[in-house]
Amino acid sequence: MKRLLFGLGALLWLGACAPQPEPAGSHVDRILAELHDPTSKYVLVASHRGDWRNWPENSIPAIESVIRMGVDIMELDLKLTRDSVLVLCHDHTIDRTTSGKGRVCDITYDSIQRCVLRTGHNVKTSWRMPTLREALAVCKDRIVVNIDQGYEYYDLALAIAEELGVTDQLLIKGKRPAEVVAAKFAEYPHNMMYMPIIDILKPGGRELFESYRRQTVQPLAYEVCWDEFTPAVDSCMHRIVAGGSRLWVNSLWPSLCGGLDDDRAFSGEEDAVYGALLDMGASIIQTDRPQLLIDYLSARGRRP
Repeated sequence: MKRLLFGLGALLWLGACAPQPEPAGSHVDRILAELHDPTSKYVLVASHRGDWRNWPENSIPAIESVIRMGVDIMELDLKLTRDSVLVLCHDHTIDRTTSGKGRVCDITYDSIQRCVLRTGHNVKTSWRMPTLREALAVCKDRIVVNIDQGYEYYDLALAIAEELGVTDQLLIKGKRPAEVVAAKFAEYPHNMMYMPIIDILKPGGRELFESYRRQTVQPLAYEVCWDEFTPAVDSCMHRIVAGGSRLWVNSLWPSLCGGLDDDRAFSGEEDAVYGALLDMGASIIQTDRPQLLIDYLSARGRRP
């Protein structure tokens, strides 16, 4: 039992008892200082798969583009090749995002490298699918990295992060119970940050939320997903903010945010979308339109 509690403490160093990063130093140190300060009015912007509107998703140029924009968090997805190389890919197959076909798990890394990436408009480019190692080397000291799909590869990803010295700037998320994550994190002396994903309107999501709420130390942030704004959603958000955690919301598409999505904001309803999310207490917003969101937050005084 003691080992479990220690593991959970290591997992949720995300909380108030953890040493807080100093604002001085690299750019990522300043982002982490904001991330670890739930009282800050600064709203962090997370870019979904990088700048995929202008570059292939989950690609090196897509990452470089959002870093230049001033995005705080780069969200990426992981898959494992047949020869155990972690690559950046959202789908189980490479059909949609590359010139090739097949399941990532059935293809060797060398074979994937013979394919080129496609843009979101299905145009072939000269870019290749990057490995996690390549992506983290680009992100080191520059931007926080959120691993969305990829918790099942935690051991491999952590080994790469430790070798590159970027573990502290990685935020991995998932829907595992607190005790399961704690047991995994107890295997290592140094871990990434972890954030639970809460589908609050689903029974499993409510149970997961309550399991984390029962922990002595609360997560740094909760990601909350909902397709309709109800009293249950409102109560969940208020409890998260009151408990000293940051509230992560997704403005990617309607089913994740009750219709408060990026396309609506792009059509001229920024206040009705982003303003509403801020009023709910959101302090981390994942977006498909990072420049639009950055401009809006800057105009509202929520970013310098």
